[in-house]
Amino acid sequence: MKVAILGYGTVGSGVFGVIRENAAVIEKRVGWPIEVKYVLDLREFPGDPVEPFLVHDFRKIIEDPEVEIIVEVMGGLKPAYDFVKEALLSGRSVCTSNKELVAAYGAELIAIAKEKNINFLFEASVGGGIPVIRQLMRSVTADEVEEVSGILNGTTNYMMTRMREDGISFDEALADAQANGFAERNPAADIEGYDACRKIAILTSLAYGQQVDYQDIYTEGITKITEADVAYAKSMKHGIKLIARSYQKDGKIYAMVSPMMVRKKNPLYPVNGVFNAIKLRGNMLGDIMFYGMGAGKYPTASAVVSDVIDAAKHRSTNIPILWSTEKLDLGKKDDMEGRFFVRVDAESAERAKAIFDIHKVVSLPEYPQEFAFVTKNMTEKEFADSAAKLPVIGFIRYE
Repeated sequence: MKVAILGYGTVGSGVFGVIRENAAVIEKRVGWPIEVKYVLDLREFPGDPVEPFLVHDFRKIIEDPEVEIIVEVMGGLKPAYDFVKEALLSGRSVCTSNKELVAAYGAELIAIAKEKNINFLFEASVGGGIPVIRQLMRSVTADEVEEVSGILNGTTNYMMTRMREDGISFDEALADAQANGFAERNPAADIEGYDACRKIAILTSLAYGQQVDYQDIYTEGITKITEADVAYAKSMKHGIKLIARSYQKDGKIYAMVSPMMVRKKNPLYPVNGVFNAIKLRGNMLGDIMFYGMGAGKYPTASAVVSDVIDAAKHRSTNIPILWSTEKLDLGKKDDMEGRFFVRVDAESAERAKAIFDIHKVVSLPEYPQEFAFVTKNMTEKEFADSAAKLPVIGFIRYE
């Protein structure tokens, strides 16, 4: 069975390597050999093992009837969307790691694959090598999903870990992440929460079977987290994590991405560095959690090749994926409930006590000029209205 790979970057070279290195085990799993016939890239790679397979024109791939599976690992929407759609319409199965593509066009591409009796698979689009999408599609099907939550971005988790363990500033943590290859030169997608937002949109769409537009999800990154926030969290034996979460309550689905103070008993608390973890809650199953490398060349490539194997085993058979093009209207952010960790000027302490229903006060000798506290449960709107009456230095949602 012939495969073409679109893109020879980090993940594409990993997919190429996995298919070649693990050819024997892949053949055993599928029942026949899987071979790379083409690799599409605009660049040249002299001396690289990919050289004999390299092409620069997508037409050469799409016009070759031998190619049955196309792997898209280019990233972005253009030209990835056009190539993937044409591949599916031509009767080829597609496997991708492109979260941006899946979040924006997943429902449409799944529908085309169903109509053509082929497959559009995207395990690697969320959580790198963590097989969470396969579980949502095939293992948690007897349950009503009550909640999906987790740490879906390794860059921000690495930065928060460094700030907590080494006492460094946000800017220092970012520079360190970039120096180690965990953050891009332009890190906005990670630190502003956009990457995690697209991933929770995909998981929510799968969990509830309808299209969730990532633009509708309230998203807050980690750029406002300070050394003081980290110090307070540490004093309470809590961690600060960028949490992407969707849940069902009173017939409505709510979703949000934001930093959160996580208590020590939470299974997400010890998830550090570039690792990801995703927690699912079913109404019968209860909580299950998936943990592993959320990115990286070979973990992500392994997940992509697992999809290739699935597509090969289901030749001319569509694997059902419940994700309709009908849009899911999310509940309003204002109605979401939770607790908040809040810092105000010490001179405003009495006013804060009068305005907020306070769960506990937190004090640190390093910050005598501040009054910090955790609120009791309240809605986002109630918090915003109350906070507007005070000179708030900062706040973080609190588990």
